[in-house]
Amino acid sequence: MFSDGQIVFGILFAIAFIITIIIAYRKDRKLHNKYYKGSVWVLIVFISFIVLIAMIKFLLG
Repeated sequence: MFSDGQIVFGILFAIAFIITIIIAYRKDRKLHNKYYKGSVWVLIVFISFIVLIAMIKFLLG
């Protein structure tokens, strides 16, 4: 399906992309803490809502 060169390129691209994302996140960490202070609660509520919907689906359906 993929040639050896394409697989190597994909792996190297993924590694470079992940390293770039980590470096960018570390550089912007102070800004993230300042502007996105309460976003963890939004994530918790969103995940809880999805779990609630799944529980209702399995209990009633």
